[in-house]
Amino acid sequence: MESTHALENIRMLLVEDEAYFRSTLKKRLERRGITLFEAADGEAGLAALTEHPVDIVITDMKMPGMDGLTFLKRVKADYPEIEVILLTGHASTTDGVAGIKAGAFDYLTKPVEFDHLMSKVGQAYDLILRRQAQRREAELHERMERQMALTERLAALGTLATGVAHEINNPLAIIRESAGWMETILKKPELADMPRKTDFEKGLDKIEKAVERARRITHQLLEFVRKPDKKAAETDLKALIEESAHLIHREAANKGVDIVEELDENVGTIMSDPYQLRQVLLNLITNAVHATEKSGRITLGLENAPGESVRIRVSDTGSGIAPENLEKIFEPFFTTKSPGKGTGLGLFVTRGIVEQLGGTIEVESTLNAGTTFTVTLPRSIIPREASAEAPRKQRPGIFQKITQALSKETQHHDQDSDPHTRRGR
Repeated sequence: MESTHALENIRMLLVEDEAYFRSTLKKRLERRGITLFEAADGEAGLAALTEHPVDIVITDMKMPGMDGLTFLKRVKADYPEIEVILLTGHASTTDGVAGIKAGAFDYLTKPVEFDHLMSKVGQAYDLILRRQAQRREAELHERMERQMALTERLAALGTLATGVAHEINNPLAIIRESAGWMETILKKPELADMPRKTDFEKGLDKIEKAVERARRITHQLLEFVRKPDKKAAETDLKALIEESAHLIHREAANKGVDIVEELDENVGTIMSDPYQLRQVLLNLITNAVHATEKSGRITLGLENAPGESVRIRVSDTGSGIAPENLEKIFEPFFTTKSPGKGTGLGLFVTRGIVEQLGGTIEVESTLNAGTTFTVTLPRSIIPREASAEAPRKQRPGIFQKITQALSKETQHHDQDSDPHTRRGR
């Protein structure tokens, strides 16, 4: 039975040393709409495969030089997805069986009945399509499993955030107040000559920095899970980008990093939330400054995009992001910064804001060359619904894992920076 799929989609290589037979078969196959390449022997066939990707190879078993079985083994070793149909003489069925064992799809004896050949071609092509569909299905299943795991983590994080704010911020306030009270006492004249007074002051300074770090983490968590006000206003993106760049200009200048603006004057205004967009810009530009070394450059771009959208780019010439980390950088608590230098929530919050405003954020990066974040926004705000509601009962271990991650973040405030860290996000 011939394949139900269009034959013009098939790309085929015919390897046959008999020129007349090859020419005749080539004409008949091309009349069926097949894209055909041809070769007179095995070596020429291998050379053709390097230039022309094909789905199916038809090859004679008896050829001068490299025989068909050797050619088959070479093809299956280098191109395992290609299906090979063998042509053998009446007395060479044993060669055909050997070919099947070596990975051939099937074999036909000469003289070849053309309809029989086309039936085998169709069957081979159907097998190729089924394998491709199975791979796509497996890839989709894997992506869905990853997305479900991430959704579960985000749902648990949303449930946890409010509790974290109340349960942690209250004792943090007491610790900060107590540290301030102790600082006041240490400044009294009667304690001017107190032994190891400097050590006590350093200890209090570390306490205050740790409290501020913990407060910053809870603040970022609440910023992500709080309901947006949905108050859109006419927003001048060009002015907003210039303002954000100005706020970070001093930090960039201190590092010797140039900020270049490539802003299209014709973008005009959009209806969005300027306050949340300012946070997105500050997060992305600050990350770019941290990732870029002296004499580096950060480029801020703004342009119109298809479909009533606008596009913002933040590019740097920094150290780049490792390929294995590209899919992780938007996850909560993931950071490549050294301990004490980042919460791992900046990009997590950034993506949340962008999606709440109806936009998308993408990243491209090359190690030792730089990174580009691209934010695409609609000209009029289109808030997205939450991808999933927080379940009433979480699977065992989710709450504990996020709590441990949060706890771990607050424990490393006094560790030295790692000079080998490749990129801070």
